[in-house]
Amino acid sequence: MRAKARHILVDSEQVAESLKQDIEGGADFGEIAREHSLCPSSRQGGDLGEFGRGQMVPEFDSVVFSADVGTTQGPVKTQFGYHLIEVTSRTD
Repeated sequence: MRAKARHILVDSEQVAESLKQDIEGGADFGEIAREHSLCPSSRQGGDLGEFGRGQMVPEFDSVVFSADVGTTQGPVKTQFGYHLIEVTSRTD
């Protein structure tokens, strides 16, 4: 199974919640990622490209391989901080 996803990484749950509300209110996920994400992927609007199960940390992996495609998930806490995750595609 493979997936494509993008994410926004921040250092607090409160910031993640606030950004999620902005996205759900119509803000562009990619723009929010470019402005706020602490991950180098922010330059690509949070795009992580395609990856297989087990390539990301477990908390991240479980969301990516179970969430509905095209919905914003999170905040998801990992060792890196708090993520908002959007699965852009998934294949078996």
